[in-house]
Amino acid sequence: MRKFDRTAPAFACAALAVLLASAAARSAATHGNDPAAATAAQQLFPDAPDGVDPVVTGPVSAAFRQRQADAGCDKAVWPQIPAQCYPR
Repeated sequence: MRKFDRTAPAFACAALAVLLASAAARSAATHGNDPAAATAAQQLFPDAPDGVDPVVTGPVSAAFRQRQADAGCDKAVWPQIPAQCYPR
């Protein structure tokens, strides 16, 4: 068996590891800590790094439903969801 045939899988694994490491580094660098670029949800819920779902599945007051209607929450497009759409 030729030497290249034995080392090819090792080179392929090394190349894959480098690719994954560079993608992880890019993701970590661009996962923004810029407070000016934070959305309303990120400002309201800073302890939720994976985000907050503005869809309320439990019972809420009529005042909250009215506040959502006044803010136009049904027409909001992610990630620009008005703060009034989130329960407090």
